Amino acid sequence: MTISVAGAEHDELERRLEHGVEELGLRLDPAARRTLLQHLALIEKWNRVHNLTAVRDATKAVDVHLLDSLAVVPYLKGKRFLDAGSGAGFPGIPIAVARPDIRMALLESSHKKSAFLKHAIGELQLRNAHAVCERVESWHPAEAFDCIVSRALAELAELISLTGHLLAPGGVLAAMKGVFPFEEIERVPSEFRVRKVHALAVPGLAAERHLVLIERA
Repeated sequence: MTISVAGAEHDELERRLEHGVEELGLRLDPAARRTLLQHLALIEKWNRVHNLTAVRDATKAVDVHLLDSLAVVPYLKGKRFLDAGSGAGFPGIPIAVARPDIRMALLESSHKKSAFLKHAIGELQLRNAHAVCERVESWHPAEAFDCIVSRALAELAELISLTGHLLAPGGVLAAMKGVFPFEEIERVPSEFRVRKVHALAVPGLAAERHLVLIERA
């Protein structure tokens, strides 16, 4: 099954997403859920030429990409958000859809993926998101961010090294991880500290998922 499905299969994807959102305790109206599924459809279309993501099965994509991204929403605070190493837009685009009150910057160094992000933002009419094609360690925007979220960009110590200059005073670095990262946490530099580690229950995923929240010490 591909992401560009129709009829009964598309209805099943809508039901899967709706039930998953409910399990996460989130409220997304039908228009927001349609936007999320449209994001997957755009990825499927671009994947025919560009390898944006290895996940090609539509049902799996709902779980691995959409619900996994949405699972962190209850734990994120602030107004200025950065998705560092956004790739095909995860977790940044689902977070921006779920939180229309924030501003989301999607940072991606790959020109191909950045071009997709800009196209997706236009197609999805996301007024609270914009894409930036820069290397995270060398990017210096005018304003720092309240929350920097990243999914599998780097180990915690390296992630801090790459993104620390982008974090506003009182801001939080939110790192999405699989199993509990005991060894990575031990290597967090002394000028930072782990505020909290949340165990996440992502609907449809049997694998362990954790969100590590890091702040300046």
